[in-house]
Amino acid sequence: MKESLRALWHDVGSSLRDLAPIIIVIAGFQVLVLGQPLATLAPLARGAVFVVAGLTFFVYGLKLALFPVGESVAHSLASKGSVRWLFIFAFMLGFGTTFAEPALIAVANEAAQVAAREGALRAGDTALADYAFGLRLTVAISVGLALVLGVLRIVTGWSLPAMIITGYLLVVVVTLFAPEEIVGIAYDSGGVTTSTVTVPLVAALGIGLASSLRDRNPMLDGFGLIAFASLLPIIFVMGYGMLYTWN
Repeated sequence: MKESLRALWHDVGSSLRDLAPIIIVIAGFQVLVLGQPLATLAPLARGAVFVVAGLTFFVYGLKLALFPVGESVAHSLASKGSVRWLFIFAFMLGFGTTFAEPALIAVANEAAQVAAREGALRAGDTALADYAFGLRLTVAISVGLALVLGVLRIVTGWSLPAMIITGYLLVVVVTLFAPEEIVGIAYDSGGVTTSTVTVPLVAALGIGLASSLRDRNPMLDGFGLIAFASLLPIIFVMGYGMLYTWN
């Protein structure tokens, strides 16, 4: 119990240290640049308290459960030689974490609102919801497939740089044919997938799998899955935009 409390307080200090530069910059601009009175900093202070608390419990939860679970499941599946179930687990992990990613939800809803204002969508809540849901579903499927591809790379020992370079060459080709209004959303979708929920579990999966396989180095082979999770959504979202435009 004492060790748990000590670890929790350590995470509180880490969260304060990590957030301090952001808080100082925002508060400095509010007072020194924008000339706002000090009283306007009260909401910032209250918000900072909640952010520190949320970040602390989030990081503590990752260390307590999510990292060990991801590594242990990958280790168990690899030890049993269940390659098929390993691929299924990788896809479901990528799909589930991405579909629930708060950053992706926010970007998908914002993209739907902007598309409606620009006349790319029919007016109405149903059209907006369908577009946002389709965008989230597309990104989630792409991340699931990206993790399957990343797991396949770890199992087979394929070259990570060669696969990433090939992938981004494909991104350039698809960009030439995609509608202009979807390109920016596609590139941002690749970024929002590597956020708070997805990254820890994906990293745990790769490290756990590489640690369980003979002739695999966790440092060399355990990382790289996040790169695939950033790459494939760009291609898939541009494809989604092309299909949406053609329909």
